[in-house]
Amino acid sequence: MKRLFIAAGLLAAYFAASAQKGNDSTAYKKQRLSRTDIQILNSYYTQDGDHSAVTGGIGTEALQVFTTDISVSHRRDSINTIDIAAGIDFITSASTDNINSVISSASRHDRRFHINAGYSRQLQKPHIRAGINTGFSMESDYLSLPIGVSVIHENADQSRQISASLQCYFDDLRWGRLDPDYYSPHDLVYPEELRDTAWFDIYRRQSYNLNLALFQVVNKRIQFAIFPEAVYQKGLLSTPFHRVYFNDGHTLRVENLPRERWKFPLGLQFNMFVGNNVILRSYYRFYHDNFGINGHTFQLETPVKINPQLTVSPLLRFYTQTAAKYFRPYKEHDVNAAFYTSDYDLSAFNSYKAGISVRYALFQPVLRHYSFREAGLRYSYYKRSDHLAAHMLTLALEFRHTRQ
Repeated sequence: MKRLFIAAGLLAAYFAASAQKGNDSTAYKKQRLSRTDIQILNSYYTQDGDHSAVTGGIGTEALQVFTTDISVSHRRDSINTIDIAAGIDFITSASTDNINSVISSASRHDRRFHINAGYSRQLQKPHIRAGINTGFSMESDYLSLPIGVSVIHENADQSRQISASLQCYFDDLRWGRLDPDYYSPHDLVYPEELRDTAWFDIYRRQSYNLNLALFQVVNKRIQFAIFPEAVYQKGLLSTPFHRVYFNDGHTLRVENLPRERWKFPLGLQFNMFVGNNVILRSYYRFYHDNFGINGHTFQLETPVKINPQLTVSPLLRFYTQTAAKYFRPYKEHDVNAAFYTSDYDLSAFNSYKAGISVRYALFQPVLRHYSFREAGLRYSYYKRSDHLAAHMLTLALEFRHTRQ
């Protein structure tokens, strides 16, 4: 089955200034303030289901992921920003194990490493900040090299922000980088019984994501935002180790999807302060692609400030989508079909996610120049109409280093 994790570079604004009045040593002097924010995140994700794409739309989807991420944002002054994020995922997947016929084979356990670095600069033209980021993400069956650029503009009173970013990903889907027999890219990995055929003559995939955003403050109580996006992918969009069984009762092939895909998401956000230390955050997202999928997301989050340090935020999200035109369940594909998949991520389904987070903020010195900022704990439960269910628990700790 698909394992989608997200790996991202951070771009943020810096606050600092340096100046000196006159030559009088007794005059007040502004000091340039260097600030470094550090976030440590640990999470555990577990899921189960009975529609594994590895075994043709049937079989276990059991998966567990332990994640550790560290993000560092160094704000040297009001002009320059450097951000670095790195992490490792430890993955145990009974579904991926079924690539081979030997249960508990090496494919059951996997790791993912990622690192991203970004730099942004305040341009001479007021209220414009430009940035660039890059990095890599590596797992046994792929290497992804991202590069991105971004521009952010704020109006004079900071009531409106417009941003645009282009993120490009260049992926190599060959297996073997973390395999002790190779430690280098080798071949596409197919299901064990289908390895006598070279199903694909390509192993690369490119993705180009254009993200636009408009944030607007309406008044002291209301804010809204709009997020248009466009995504173009080309190359090998199939997962080489996904099986597909056909309706003649004996034909078995590797998943095959078109070599191009367009995606058009559009997000809308509306936030309102409703009084009594309660904020209402609502979000809607429409999704359409040329595979035939139309999706709708509705999300509601209501942070409640219990006291100046403690905030509790319940969250509820609903999602629904139509099926891709290439999807059929186990043994329901026509043998004459040009493209086919039994991956239930591309099926018609409804889902909901319910969660709650607790955030405790306390600016408490811990070491020289270091202070503790906040701790956050979030739990969420995810349920899909095809019986996939998941739990996720995340702990985030934030620290700040400040120095003149």
